Formats: sequence, C-alpha cells, structure tokens
Amino acid sequence: MRVVHVVTAFPRYEDDPITPWLVELLLAQRRSGLDATVLAPAYRGGPEREALGVPVRRFRYAPAGLESLTHDESVPERLARRPGYSALLPGYLAGGAWAAARVGRTTRPEVVHVHWPVPHALLGAVLRSTSGGRTALVCSYYSAEINWVRSRMRWLTPFLRWSIRSADAVSAISRSTAAAVQKLVAREVAVVPYGSALTDDGTPVSQPAFFSPGEPLRLLFVGRLVQRKGVEILVQALARVRRHRLAELTVVGEGEWEPRIRETASALGLTEHVHFTGRVTSERLAREYQESDIFVLPAVVDSRGDTEGLGVVLLEALRYERPVVASAVGGIVDIVEDGRSGWLVPPGDPDRLADTLLQVADRLREARSIGAYGRAMVRERFSWSRILDATEAVYESARERRHGRPT
Repeated sequence: MRVVHVVTAFPRYEDDPITPWLVELLLAQRRSGLDATVLAPAYRGGPEREALGVPVRRFRYAPAGLESLTHDESVPERLARRPGYSALLPGYLAGGAWAAARVGRTTRPEVVHVHWPVPHALLGAVLRSTSGGRTALVCSYYSAEINWVRSRMRWLTPFLRWSIRSADAVSAISRSTAAAVQKLVAREVAVVPYGSALTDDGTPVSQPAFFSPGEPLRLLFVGRLVQRKGVEILVQALARVRRHRLAELTVVGEGEWEPRIRETASALGLTEHVHFTGRVTSERLAREYQESDIFVLPAVVDSRGDTEGLGVVLLEALRYERPVVASAVGGIVDIVEDGRSGWLVPPGDPDRLADTLLQVADRLREARSIGAYGRAMVRERFSWSRILDATEAVYESARERRHGRPT
C-alpha cells in the first residue's frame, strides 16, 4: 500500500527533535511493508529527498531565506507572535497544492494521510483529485488546530468542518479531541494515539523510583516551554514543597515561555533550585528520566484555549517507571488513571499540585507499584504494534468508503 503523509514539519537532520513520534510511525509502517512517504514544506530551501530513511518531498513556498514559517515552532504560535508571517500563507498553500498535484499524478497512492488538516486538508484534496479520485483521504486531528480555530480564527470554522466531512476517514489523538471533532461534525472518529519515540524492550529500569532520606526530591519536566505546559505553576508548587522538604526541579526543553518561567523562579527565590537544560540528546534525556523521582506535567488551558492533545512525555516517563503527576485536562486523562498509573490534579492549582507531590514522596512503596503498573499499561495500550494496527484499520476503512464498499 502506498501512503503519502502530508505534514507541517519533518526532521531536517539526524538529531532534529521535530515530531519524533511521527518518525517512529513512518519507520514502523515501512518496516511492516507499507510504502510510506512524506510531503512537507521546505525549511530555508532544503533538504529535498530523504530524512532518517524516509523519502520526503519538500515543497518550496518562498525564497529560501524566508522559509521559516514551520519547524522552529508551531505555525499558530509563530503567527500569534509575529503576524507578518501571514504573508507567507498564500505561497505556502500554492506551493503545497502544486507539489500535491505532482505527487498525485506521479505516484497515485492508495491513501493520503493528512496531519493537522487546517490547512493541509486542501493539499490532501488536491492530491486525491489528481491521482484519479481513487486515493482515500484520512484526516488526523491533534486538538491544537481545533482550539486555534475556535479561539482565534473562527472564520475558518467552515473550512474545519469541510475538512472533517470531506475525509474518507477521521482519527483523533485522544478521546477529548475526538469529542471536539464530533461537536463540529457528527461522524465516526477513530481514537488513535501516538506512542513514545523511546522503545521498551522489557529491560528492567536501572533505578526504580527512590526518594533518599536527606536528599532533595528530584522533580522533572520535559517539553516545549509554552504557556499550555503550565511550568510556572510547577515552579510555584516547588516553593510550597520546599517549605516541608528539600526539592529541586529540572526543566528540559526550550521555548518562548522560558523567560516568564525564569522570572517566576527568581521572584520566589528559586533560581538556584530550578535547572534549565535546554534541548538535550536522547542519551541525556534518558538519564534525566532515570535520575528523577517524580515526573510532572502541569498542563493548563492557555489563552488560545489550547491544551495537551495527549502528552507523549508521560509515556516516556512511564517507560522508566517514574511516578507521574499531571493535570486532569485534554488527552492526559487517556494516559494517567488517577491512583493507578499516576496522579491527577486540577490544572492551574499550585497548592493541590504541591500537596500531591508531597503525598507521592511520602508513599515510596505505592509510587514504585504505580510506576510499574504505568509501564505495563503503556506497553499494552501505546505500543507501536498496536498503534500501527489501529492506523492501518483507519486506512482500510477510508479505502472501503472511497471505493463504495460498506465499512
């Protein structure tokens, strides 16, 4: 089966941190025998043909020096911070449509899989029509595009609804995202999560959750430093935790919200106790997980109405049997079962977050048990073999609908 994935961004070089879960999906598809390729925008002119063993067709949409609308940050975030980038959108759509037409005519894939359908559903429709109309169109939603349209670009709502209706099959990253899609258009939506880029070969973790008496409690956050991650709430919670015991926080990642997080830490006298690492290698990331005591994802609903679509870092933390504490918001509840695979707290509440962190630190045996259960749950529900099967089932459903056979 030939499948073309239409995406906003794809890795530009070997250690590029762009969408590692998407890379894993494509590599798994290619290992299973699918002829999976990518249609993505260029970044400053290139590269053109291949990335990490996956064939890539990168379309041009501006002079090379201006092609930076994607990759460095999400398009909605970039447009919100620098509205002038909107001048690149007509070229983006024209260049993408031209490239999609060429791919449709030359490769005639069985399936085109559109990720982030605003605006890529347009490219998918062009590719489907130029391939002779036999190509099935799948649209996958990740919550960000829905929240963006709902909060900032309401005039795009008809396009969003059209993208849902026109697809032969629709999938969503989580139950909450599927419900948001169905509020717009009443149709079947398959829930297909993504997995972690960190594979689990069953090897026991080198260090189980362990809170050493007299040693600081080691808290860890991993992710992009943007508003919806709520890291400043975690810093506020750290101040409350330190009234009762020693604690340190490591923040892995970078983003435009970092100055605000640093300001919060400084205002609370925590500059020496909040450690920013920036981006790290996969080896360093694995070490950070292994050396942490509790992993925290304090997500909130941001000013644009956006929040966590799923929370892949939770899957990574559970891979190392870390106790996880996260906000009960968005797709996080698809991973964290309160009291079973982790602990859930209300979003934006530093007091409740601090109380929960202290409770977890006082329950070493329970924390270890929950960490082990969480790892087993991730291996069962979020394994790449299971995700691959679910994705291919969506493809088959789309093909049956496109060819007029009952699903």
